[in-house]
Amino acid sequence: MWTVASPHAVYHRMFPSRSGATAKTVLGDYEGVVLVDGYAAYQTATKSGADGPASAQLAFCWAHVRRKFLEAQKTKPVCQEVLLLIGELYAIEADLPSPHALTGEARTAALAHRLAVRQEKSAPVVASIRAWALAQRSLPGSAFRKALEYMHKLWPGLTLFLSNPLVPLDNNHVERQMRDVVLGRKNHYGSKSERGTQVAALFYSLIETAKLRGEDPGDYLLRAALAAIDNPSTVTLPKSHD
Repeated sequence: MWTVASPHAVYHRMFPSRSGATAKTVLGDYEGVVLVDGYAAYQTATKSGADGPASAQLAFCWAHVRRKFLEAQKTKPVCQEVLLLIGELYAIEADLPSPHALTGEARTAALAHRLAVRQEKSAPVVASIRAWALAQRSLPGSAFRKALEYMHKLWPGLTLFLSNPLVPLDNNHVERQMRDVVLGRKNHYGSKSERGTQVAALFYSLIETAKLRGEDPGDYLLRAALAAIDNPSTVTLPKSHD
């Protein structure tokens, strides 16, 4: 299951592969920032010269970085230092207004405020994380080394949020949208129907989008079904109650 989400919509799609070629198909000709984890397929799909959405810019997830150091902390207590610094980034974000529910001048002001605060407060914390990481020594193959290498490799995308106020710290939003898919998988495991997975992906997309847009999923499905009965060619999408 591949999932793309914005604050107001989510799209699930089934593919037989997790390859870079599939990532290119998912992203299509999208131009803009894509917030992802460190899975290499995204980097393959967007690298310079790739036959795909090279204009897409990757931002990376601080929550995934945190998880790496949290795992390494079991054998390397010094990880507590960087975990506290990452916690500071999240504490700063917690006090910032979300621009996604705003429009016009209010949205512009919120974005400007987010950018100013990030440059004033978050940038020094990020610099401290970088300095801490460069000062560390680790054993090859250790969880600590893997956590450090993971962060170093993704650094440009991890720091993109400092210059782009629309970029969140993590991709937890899309992972939350995948939660129902993961739970539902247990209910229809073994169905052996590819068509069934495609239908499921469609309904997950519509129902989760209805939730994000403030429409009760049951009301939406009833409205869509009645519209289809009246006119079988009708396509009824979730609407916003805002």
